[in-house]
This record gives sequence, C-alpha cells and structure tokens, in this order.
Amino acid sequence: MKNILITGGAGFVGSHLAEKLLKDGNRIFVVDSLITGSEENINHLKTDRNFSFFRHDIVEPFYLDEKIDQVYNLACPASPVHYQKNAIRTIKTNTVGVINMLGFARAKNATILQASTSEVYGDPEVSPQSEEYRGNVNPIGPRACYDEGKRCAETLFFDYKRMHGMSIKVVRIFNTYGSRMAEGDGRVVSNFILQALKGESITMYGDGSQTRSFCFVSDLVVALEKMMNTDKIVTGPINLGNPHEITVKELAERIIKMTGSKSKIEFRKLPEDDPMQRRPDITKAKNILGWEPKIELEEGLEQTIKYFKARL
Repeated sequence: MKNILITGGAGFVGSHLAEKLLKDGNRIFVVDSLITGSEENINHLKTDRNFSFFRHDIVEPFYLDEKIDQVYNLACPASPVHYQKNAIRTIKTNTVGVINMLGFARAKNATILQASTSEVYGDPEVSPQSEEYRGNVNPIGPRACYDEGKRCAETLFFDYKRMHGMSIKVVRIFNTYGSRMAEGDGRVVSNFILQALKGESITMYGDGSQTRSFCFVSDLVVALEKMMNTDKIVTGPINLGNPHEITVKELAERIIKMTGSKSKIEFRKLPEDDPMQRRPDITKAKNILGWEPKIELEEGLEQTIKYFKARL
C-alpha cells in the first residue's frame, strides 16, 4: 500500500484516478479547491477508510503529517471557459501552486507527477506533435495563462530535479473525455453531447475543419499510474493521448447520429489562438510505458452519452 496525494482529485480526471488507485489498494489523500472540481465526483469514495478529502487551494501551502510516497499534481482548471475566467489565479496555480507542491513532495521525499498538457505546443506547425517539438504559443494571448502557465510548471519541475535531485514525472495530456466532465465547461465533447440531447443547436467555432484526438478517461488513468511507477531515470515529458485524429465537424455529426438528435450545427467565429490541429505522437508512451489507448471513440462516446443522459 502506498500513501498517494492527488491535487485536483475531485475534478474530472482526478476523481477517476483517485477511484482507480483506491481500488488498487492504496491510501488516497485528495486535495481540491472545488473551484472547478465537485465533491459529487468523490462522494462514493468517502466511505472507504483509506480515503481522505481536504478542501484546499494549492496556491496556499499545504501541510500533512502522514508519510506520502507519491503526489499527482492535477490541480488547475483545464477548459478555456474556466481557466480564462480568472487568468491570474490560473497562472498562480501553475507557478505558486506548483512550487508549493514541489516543496511538499521534497519534504516528504515523494515522487511527484505533473499533469501538463498538449497546450504547451500551442497552435502547432507540425503534426503529429512529438515531445521534441517546442511549440508555437502566443505568450500574451487569452489562452496564455494556461499554455504558458503549464510550460512554466514543466520548467519548475525540471529545475527542482536539477537542483534538489527530486524524483519527477511530467506527462502532456491531450484531449480527454468521459463521465464526470463538468457541464458548461466549454469542452467540445460535453458541449456537443449536451446540446444534442437537449435538441439545441450545436455551436461550432470556426468551420469545423480543426482536428482533435480524443482519449477516453479510463485509458488515461492507466497511463498516469504507469508513468508514476517507472524508474526514477524516467522523467518525461511523455505525451498521453489517442493518436486517432478527427475533425470537430465529424465529431459533431457522429454525436448527432448517436443521440438521434435533430440538432443543427451553428457556426461561430473561431476564438483567438484556438489550435487547428491536435494529434499526439505516442511513440514514447508505447516504448517506455507499454501503453496505448484501447477504447475506440465510438465506445467511449456511447459511455459518455449514457452518463449525460442520466444527468439530464
């Protein structure tokens, strides 16, 4: 049994990770400010004596007496709607918050994993995006609080490793979907499914030719656990995502068909700095972690549609 702390553990991905690690027989400590996370996502875990929840914002220092073996740092709003709502707090989470959690992990002599993002590649000029690609990011645009914040977080992780010999892991997460996605968070899968189920117009930004690659959440949490448990020499960054690329328009049409909706697509102006392509090169994940996604898009969408139907 390991003692594992997960920041952002009441969020979409964090709650699935907490659930899996708890089932694997670990002691789980979840820290979440609930700014975008929800206790509803973890209520079913609270009856387990090996689960503890702390409502706390990592921008403030966090203390815990218990021994901690591993820290997963997932704390940060991950959708444009949420991270742009309070851009300065988003930057603080990715800098001050990251420094606080690195200091915490160092004091506990724990391995710490940073949930970075494909957004560090910006609006990429190459496809697929490999870990060696340094990105095309606008440092002063409306998305920079997240894009540049995550890039700075990666810098901090590697500087703490160089200066203090810490055991670090960095993963770059591409578009992920599944149950417990927050309603109204602006993510394309949840937006399209909810609009289709309600019979509302499907709001599409741009002409729909931009591409995304969607990984089901259960596949992602397997990869996160595998990465955390690699040898200390493995630091990353490593891309985690599904290399199957699809246009946003194709996604909308598929969801309309699967839900039997009569919704029509309504085209709107593409937001500033919205990337035109997202496709991960997962060669390193395959070779180093022995991982690749197993859930096909059709199967994952079926499960996600079922979840949102129940919610409605």
